[in-house]
Amino acid sequence: MYAEERQQEILRRARAAGRVDVVTLAAELDVTTETIRRDLTSLERAGVLRRVHGGAIPVERLGFEPALAARDEVLTAEKERIAKAALAELPEDGSVIIDAGTTTGRLVKVLPADRELTVVVNSPPLATALAARPNLHVIMLGGRVRGKTLATVDDWALRPLADLNVDVAFMAANGCSLTRGLTTPDPAEAAIKRAMVKAAQRSVLLADHTKFTNTYLARFAGLDEIDVLITDTGLDLALAADLAAAGPEVIRA
Repeated sequence: MYAEERQQEILRRARAAGRVDVVTLAAELDVTTETIRRDLTSLERAGVLRRVHGGAIPVERLGFEPALAARDEVLTAEKERIAKAALAELPEDGSVIIDAGTTTGRLVKVLPADRELTVVVNSPPLATALAARPNLHVIMLGGRVRGKTLATVDDWALRPLADLNVDVAFMAANGCSLTRGLTTPDPAEAAIKRAMVKAAQRSVLLADHTKFTNTYLARFAGLDEIDVLITDTGLDLALAADLAAAGPEVIRA
């Protein structure tokens, strides 16, 4: 197992169990405790774990929201597969919303060069990347920029969404569960996401498998409001079936 694979497994276990123990991880992953401690240090630097005596706790359990750059370094291969699978949901022409997020950011990178689309975004970095594409018409939602996610929020972003009608919204979420639906830590950002879903004829959630172990403060959509859920093969098959029964088509990329 390569270091990146091992660290992703450590993060998965931490999120599933609420914490991880150095000695247990070393025994189960067949490496030294020193190797595990180096892995935990790397994950802490990435902003996804916090070291505690004898182990580590996922930052979500401590009330922290990882910054965008930290989240962008985790599960990169899975996010790229999800983004490529999402291309099948693009209209031939028309309009789409692309929500702020690390997996949706990868969708921006793989958008086909020959597709004529109007793209609505609430992320200055995504708007900058898209604006250089001559075949795209980019609409940037204004408002306050949240430092954690670089997403625009509040009334200046909400008001335009109330008057928009797009073909597809490609959504991001921090958490997703059968009982609580799609959630995110910040109520202001949840309000924007809720308005995006309402503005779209179809909504597609892009979420790696770790998102299905957490529930956050603010709910913005139920599973019955999502048409397609695209995740990776790390999502348990039984849970995938339960999610599909709640409404969306589930695709494991």
